[in-house]
Amino acid sequence: MSHLSERPEKPVVGVSMPHESAVQHVTGTALYTDDLVYRTKDVLHAYPVQVMKTHGTITALRTEPALAVPGVVRVLTGADVPGVNDAGIKHDEPLFPDTVMFHGHAVAWVLGETLEAARLGAAAVEVELDELPSIITVKEAIAAESFHGARPLMIAGDIDAGFADSAHVFTGEFQFSDQEHFYLETHAALAHVDEGGQLFIQSSTQHPSETQEIVAHVLGLHSHEVTVQCLRMGGGFGGKEMQPHGFAAIAALGAKLTGRPVRVRLNRTQDLTMSGKRHGFHASWKIGFDAEGRIQALDATLTGDGGWSLDLSEPVVARALCHIDNTYWIPNARVAGRIAKTNKTSNTAFRGFGGPQGMLVIEDIMGRVAPLLGLDAMELRERNFYKQGQTTPYGQPVGQPERISAVWEQVKENGGFADRRREIAAFNAAHPHTKRALAITGIKFGISFNLTAFNQAGALVLIYKDGSVLINHGGTEMGQGLHTKMLQVAATTLGIPLHKVRLAPTRTDKVPNTSATAASSGADLNGAAVKNACEQIRARLLEVAGTQLGGNASDVRIVEGVARVLGSDKELAWDDLVRTAYFQRVQLSASGYYRTEGLHWDAKSFQGSPFKYFSYGAAATEVEVDGFTGAYRIRRVDIVHDVGDSLSPMIDIGQVEGGFVQGAGWLTLEDMRWDSSDGPNRGRLLTQAASTYKLPSFSEMPEEFNVTLMENATEEGSVYGSKAVGEPPLMLAFAVREALRQAVGEFGPAGASVELASPATPEAVYWAIDAARKGDVERDGSEFLTAAGALSHA
Repeated sequence: MSHLSERPEKPVVGVSMPHESAVQHVTGTALYTDDLVYRTKDVLHAYPVQVMKTHGTITALRTEPALAVPGVVRVLTGADVPGVNDAGIKHDEPLFPDTVMFHGHAVAWVLGETLEAARLGAAAVEVELDELPSIITVKEAIAAESFHGARPLMIAGDIDAGFADSAHVFTGEFQFSDQEHFYLETHAALAHVDEGGQLFIQSSTQHPSETQEIVAHVLGLHSHEVTVQCLRMGGGFGGKEMQPHGFAAIAALGAKLTGRPVRVRLNRTQDLTMSGKRHGFHASWKIGFDAEGRIQALDATLTGDGGWSLDLSEPVVARALCHIDNTYWIPNARVAGRIAKTNKTSNTAFRGFGGPQGMLVIEDIMGRVAPLLGLDAMELRERNFYKQGQTTPYGQPVGQPERISAVWEQVKENGGFADRRREIAAFNAAHPHTKRALAITGIKFGISFNLTAFNQAGALVLIYKDGSVLINHGGTEMGQGLHTKMLQVAATTLGIPLHKVRLAPTRTDKVPNTSATAASSGADLNGAAVKNACEQIRARLLEVAGTQLGGNASDVRIVEGVARVLGSDKELAWDDLVRTAYFQRVQLSASGYYRTEGLHWDAKSFQGSPFKYFSYGAAATEVEVDGFTGAYRIRRVDIVHDVGDSLSPMIDIGQVEGGFVQGAGWLTLEDMRWDSSDGPNRGRLLTQAASTYKLPSFSEMPEEFNVTLMENATEEGSVYGSKAVGEPPLMLAFAVREALRQAVGEFGPAGASVELASPATPEAVYWAIDAARKGDVERDGSEFLTAAGALSHA
């Protein structure tokens, strides 16, 4: 077992415990960025001047009327920027634009003594626009060839030979929706300037170091003149990886110019209309199978809706390509990626970061073609699972492929699969207007940032004379339990009780140059860095303990706060050991560091091993569908998920449950609508609130929800044998969509291919049922076309 994965005696990791801030969360005492406003004197409030047109050049911007509004202090415009007027890393996101690129684009910000004064001031600003044509949908962008950024191409094997060897070839299209993050806490920042002119910014950000960097270049400062702190976030899901930077820069610019603290906090409508979403995608594909139903070749083009600027669209599309295989070996592949440039908010990271989009394409294909191959969808999937020695289309060997089948078989066993399928068949035979179905899907998700440089982390651990420990790390807490795990890692490494350890808020002046808390890598990277720092101090303390106890340092063990030498009854309490070390002038602090080894990636050739390992999981979902309305309910879900040796089982099970429900929301409920008409509101987001944008709630929860973590699953070379858990569970929700597809199929003739829109809302399910009843589905090699796309069999 590797040094990094080996666990000591009586570890604190692996113990189920509540979230470290759970009590504060439920009692309302947990502080978020905007709560700090009420503890800060003389705060000014910033309010955006949004232009409610979709595309056009600004011909006039008159701020004088705003300054006449009582309580308005200043209006920020591009003329006020001392540095670079850009809030993005691709230099294509002007903080104060001279061209409106989407409906609701902010072109100026008003600072007021009160939020109401700032709001009235923003309403008074006059903006004149020379309107330009706009592109709203991905299909419009494809037709206009409106693309930006890189266009990766992934090639494996010989695509022409693969199709030539295929007994069955299918082609089709698939378009699926974007998704709103809808974190409970909207974007927020609070900035103030100290007596030395340095900026201190509280920000709801997943990437404090990048927020620091963007603020510095907007203000023409060096990074050491800007400190960013993130106490915690009320949800992030990727939406606060890149997009908080501009809002923090507005607050910082206002503070710098006025000398007063400035607060930016978007209301829900502003957040929805100004911030990016999960990328919606369009996919066109051609796939070949041999006579036994094994994939021979795949030719596909994935087009992600990037919105008006690049943001993180390039790595999102790259990860989609890297995950189009999911759990299936595709020996011959050609998959192209491109980014549509549309006049909508700039789409950004979202839990799974393109992985769900790529995986959804292949899962949709498998569900659609299984009946045409005369195979049960479960059987078709099983026949194509990766096996030992096989590699992905981008050239990475698939490690632990046996876990794909292991979690799959365990789900079937846990869920009593065979008996329940017989019960469902009997139910369906007796109920012509209500149908049930049980589907199972698996996942294989790569863990690490695709950009190799991001796979590093730092930590700072301080031990005080009284034996108490303070840890700082570069990861941010958004409710996912990262801080809880880091406390457990530190206590385990030092060999002390958990109550001895406290965690400080994430700050750029404690741990520099951090990567975003994203890519499910927070615990892997920061946990290893915390462990490294603690090991440095522990090594020094073992020398002290060896001397005090009359043994060799290598024979000293610290367990539950007591140091002992192997084979001896002598003891030295932790507090006494630390105090002794201090008086011997032993350093009691350390800076830890970790970089993920074994990664290499060539973005141009789209080949390499970008991932440290793969996480696996399987889910079985049973649904019941009403044939009159398309309404459905999730009767039961069984999940087996691979998290290695869990650092914190209660936290991990919560992540699996939450990820699954969020994925089900994306695939079945969350129907984001934009006005694509030629009317005056073209480009306007129509679903601007929870009243029009359907989010998963208690009523959508499975009636029976069973989550099991895979046992005996140590991951060598990862912190205490654990695996990432943040993003992979979201894709387990494919089982919900596939169960709905199978239930819809029960309303039509046997052996028909069912096409299902995404999201599969009750309305979409109803129309799919209607098509099935009418026989408007593909069967026996015929061709058909529906609103969701086209599928043909050659």
